[in-house]
Amino acid sequence: MSHHQSKRLGTILAGIGLGVLLAAAPALAEVKSLEIIAPAAPGGGWDQHARSVQQVLQSQKLVPNVQVVNIPGAGGTIGLAQFVTAKKRTPTLLVGGQIMVGAIITNKSAVTLDQVTPLARLTGEYSALVVPANSPIQSLKDLLDKLKAEPGSVSWGGGSAGGSDQILAGLIAKEAGLEPSKVNYVATAGGGEVLAAVLGGHITTAVSGYNEFAPQIQAGKLRALAVSSAERLPGVDTPTLKEQGINLEFVNWRGIFAPAGLKPAEVKEYDALMTKVTSSAEWKELAKQRGWIDLYLPSTEFAAFLKTERSQIETTLTELGLVK
Repeated sequence: MSHHQSKRLGTILAGIGLGVLLAAAPALAEVKSLEIIAPAAPGGGWDQHARSVQQVLQSQKLVPNVQVVNIPGAGGTIGLAQFVTAKKRTPTLLVGGQIMVGAIITNKSAVTLDQVTPLARLTGEYSALVVPANSPIQSLKDLLDKLKAEPGSVSWGGGSAGGSDQILAGLIAKEAGLEPSKVNYVATAGGGEVLAAVLGGHITTAVSGYNEFAPQIQAGKLRALAVSSAERLPGVDTPTLKEQGINLEFVNWRGIFAPAGLKPAEVKEYDALMTKVTSSAEWKELAKQRGWIDLYLPSTEFAAFLKTERSQIETTLTELGLVK
């Protein structure tokens, strides 16, 4: 991948993580009940998106009855497999995103996003690099100096292998002139697990969405070294990667997918439903509270984005040594 492509990947990895998949969906006028599958444990980004969609659909009286079910494991691919193979009479949604794209590639999943219809890209979230407050590492420069001197001595904690956190760690190393495959990445189930690891000093630095670390940063328990946004986040004093010589932007995206085989009229109806959800004042307030960036794309544009995204993620994962 060229230098330009690496930067472009960081820009368009608008970490995806949300995909919502709808199974065997009748016309919207007939939909009285939906099930949303969050293919991860409760509390993380996918679960929060599933429950936010549920809340807005019900409170805006778009769908009377919406249930959320958690099916965690393997970067969302277990939930994806169950969605694709299950025969359900109730229309079903599956939440996933950029992490799922990487997990499908690294796990060589038999079930892929070719078996669903991209419906809408919804949100994104900027990432942060943090260290414990008592770490001798005071800045991104300190971290990169240590990395250059002895790559293996820097352990990067984050979510599942092949996901957005590992991709960002590899892109940072590459921009710093290092071999991405030498990154000592420690994969976790994400969320609480990576937070416990960095607070306990079990890893050198942690990578995740800024908002997952925000309470501990504000409480003085973690030190934020950098954020992956183009400019500093509102009300946040942490410098960007670009300010510190790493010419990279990175956003983890989440989107919505429908099942394969929908009629064009059905896709159009579900497009309209997601437009109503994302344009509502309630959704915008939930997104603001959670620090989600509006990255909405309707079905056709999201499908085009996803083709480019998949190719670039595969190239980056190959550079990281995760795909042979």
